[in-house]
Amino acid sequence: MTDPSAIQPSELDQLPDRDPEETAEWQASLDAVTEAAGPHRAAYLMRRTLERAEGAGLALPKLLETDYVNTIPTSAEPSIDGDEEMERKITAWNRWNAAAMVTRGSKHGVGGHIATFASAAWLYETGFNHFFKGKEGDGSGDQLYIQGHASPGIYARAFLDGRLDEAQLDNFRQEAGGNGLPSYPHPRRLPWLWEFPTVSMGLGPLSAIYQARFNRYLTNRGIKDVSASHVWAFLGDGEMDEPESTAALALASREGLDNLTFVINCNLQRLDGPVRANFKIVQELEAQFRGAGWNVVKSLWGNAWDELFQLDTTGALIRRIREVPDAQVQTYQTRDAAYIREDFFGKDPALVEMAKLLSDDKILECFHLSRGGHEPRKVYAAYKAALEHKGAPTVILAQTVKGFTLGEGFASKNANHQMKKLTTDEFKNMRDLLELPISDSQFVDGVVPYGHPGADAPEVRYLQERRAALGGPAPARRTQPLPALPQAADKAFASFDKGSGSQSVATTMAFVRLVKDLVRDKETGKRWVPIVPDEARTFGMESLFPSLGIYSPKGQTYEPVDRDQLMYYKEAKNGQILNEGITEAGSMADFIAASSSYATHGEAMIPFYIFYSMFGWQRTADQMWQLGDQLGRGFLIGATAGRTTLTGEGLQHADGHSPVIAATNPAALSYDPAFAYEIAAIVKEGLRRMYGEAHEGEDQNVFYYLTVYNEPMPQPAKPADVDEGIIKGLYRFNTAETAGLSPAANAARIQLLGSGTAIHWTLEAQKLLAEEWGVAADVWSATSWTELRRDALEADEAILRGEERTPFIRKALDGAEGPVLAVSDYMRQVPDQIAQWVEQDYSSLGADGFGLSDTREAARRHFGVDAQSIVVAALAQLARRGEVPASAVKEARAKYGL
Repeated sequence: MTDPSAIQPSELDQLPDRDPEETAEWQASLDAVTEAAGPHRAAYLMRRTLERAEGAGLALPKLLETDYVNTIPTSAEPSIDGDEEMERKITAWNRWNAAAMVTRGSKHGVGGHIATFASAAWLYETGFNHFFKGKEGDGSGDQLYIQGHASPGIYARAFLDGRLDEAQLDNFRQEAGGNGLPSYPHPRRLPWLWEFPTVSMGLGPLSAIYQARFNRYLTNRGIKDVSASHVWAFLGDGEMDEPESTAALALASREGLDNLTFVINCNLQRLDGPVRANFKIVQELEAQFRGAGWNVVKSLWGNAWDELFQLDTTGALIRRIREVPDAQVQTYQTRDAAYIREDFFGKDPALVEMAKLLSDDKILECFHLSRGGHEPRKVYAAYKAALEHKGAPTVILAQTVKGFTLGEGFASKNANHQMKKLTTDEFKNMRDLLELPISDSQFVDGVVPYGHPGADAPEVRYLQERRAALGGPAPARRTQPLPALPQAADKAFASFDKGSGSQSVATTMAFVRLVKDLVRDKETGKRWVPIVPDEARTFGMESLFPSLGIYSPKGQTYEPVDRDQLMYYKEAKNGQILNEGITEAGSMADFIAASSSYATHGEAMIPFYIFYSMFGWQRTADQMWQLGDQLGRGFLIGATAGRTTLTGEGLQHADGHSPVIAATNPAALSYDPAFAYEIAAIVKEGLRRMYGEAHEGEDQNVFYYLTVYNEPMPQPAKPADVDEGIIKGLYRFNTAETAGLSPAANAARIQLLGSGTAIHWTLEAQKLLAEEWGVAADVWSATSWTELRRDALEADEAILRGEERTPFIRKALDGAEGPVLAVSDYMRQVPDQIAQWVEQDYSSLGADGFGLSDTREAARRHFGVDAQSIVVAALAQLARRGEVPASAVKEARAKYGL
């Protein structure tokens, strides 16, 4: 009997017990069962009691783990609404062609993965035949996040239903010729098939959660009713180690996203070996998801195990399968019956007796073949249960064997992820196992043939009929162009043309003011999706709270503490702002869902995501690549940008490099505007290009990255005829003469190129050069070093094709006198992007190195980018050309204390 003194105190001890005698009777009953039937029986009764309490809705802590058995017993499985034998044949063809495609491609050395789809085939096929809604029915259909390494199986199914041909299968991973298939789900490479890029592991599950959440957002805001859409994310158990995979589990349960299902293929293997060699990944995941508030459905064992469980009258089998580590389960998959009898059953006398009742064939059937994820009835039952569960998302933990049906050389082998082909004999064994009508004579010169029963075969007709009933092919991406969105009224943009006069305005504030005007537009205002990671007040956006509302599926169930203030914190079910808390990754996932809504839901949305520039590209650049691959559109705003503008925050907040990272992404149009009117011009052009009437040959599937600053400065009026230069990346803001500096007729001249906040130090340097050194400087605003470089690269490529084309940077600077000095608040690598195309002598200044905490003035002096440093650098450049005395450089350094 349990010693009461050994029982640890709990929070229950702090609550008054209104009936201590009744409590003592319950405790005594537990002690009696433990003494009479053993601790395992007592634990069993307690678990069942807790399950009953949870089912009755009693307020008790959740049971985080259940036994290592199926959630849905065989007796409770619903019958499949379909022809199971026909579906078996379809799956067999798809298994064969997936393996054939990768094997045939291996002769070209392009690789591929076979084992993942082999383990997950029924997880996909059951969904395609019965659950996944297509896009040709009502609504938007379902959204499918396909596990990247399973792509050969999806291509095989598209081949069977006539959407792909043999030539395309033979071009798997060979895209350069224009008729190939990308290795993984890549919408940019195959936009009619793939919706979501997933193989950068961890991003798929995170994006799926925010996609399901964005679906609710669209519905609650009245943009489009997509309540019938369901998001399915197919994931690997090894993938769940990525922090992004589980980062938003609490969000999904907190907002009750029952329009979301995770299907985790628990084949117990990651790329190099077992996922949890000494532990059990299924139990770990169950506890993690249950703890986060998800509904968990386990589909672990096939029907062959039913007999064993019926024989388990003592619970010994349940205990044993729970204690065996995953790596040993993998070993059983490759060993004979004698080994399993000794190692698995031999550990407990009750199991020894059970094993005597089992034939070797039965043992091998259970331990080699029978898994819940390989039996369509069990998968069907799990999917049906997921769709019927309301109030929370569901995760299905389906146990499979990696490399299933591929033969003993593949199944459960540690190296099977890197194994790219089967031998002819292995294919013939697979053919016999799958009962496919493929003859030996079809193997010509050792090349495995593709298999297809014919376009009019019963299997193909059945597949197509099932998909037609579910709303058309899947996966599929809508590619038809949408009508252009109406252009917002010019007055929203033109309001910045006059400048701010004597008032100082930061470009961050200028952008926020522009958005405030644009969201009021009657035609397109509702389509803006403001996204911010808990920094709205930092960026001056709190005034949008009461007017737009912060999205919450529950609305506002409390009275906000600042309700009596004009800019109070307002949450609303139809709120427009997505304020995500402190999560740049979650905010980017929001942005991706909104940015591709034009394809996913046929509704063009205009997301802008504003963030500390240092914590955008540096922290979530992988998601920016995902965004580009998914053909997303919208505005990324790197606020409090630059290395020297954010005073006092120090190294981790000082962004000196985000434009460098942005420049590596072909879909990102990166701008570093200096003035408010430049921001207005860039946003106006971005809206036209992404959402309006695109020019011939122009790619609409781009996104804009604008860096804006928190340094209040007077905003000048817009000069005439500068729009082209703003968009292309460079225009002359003024000359020494138009700045009123009156240089001498024979004065040395230099061209100063500045971007972002650096333009202000450049203008100060222009004045110092004229007044103190007699040098005439023209100042240029470089709105985009990256776009200038891309234009020049395109000109170089045109020359290789025999076309004559001059880069814009060269045309813009044509005839400009003197050398060029480029200045940026970023590392010199940013302005140096254009150096090779500038015909004049070229030099640059930038904020290289680590950031530091100090005043702006001190930081700029430290990095050598303040006005005085620009003057010295300009004089040095002119001195090298003999246009000013060399002594002027030394004199200037002494004068300015450099």
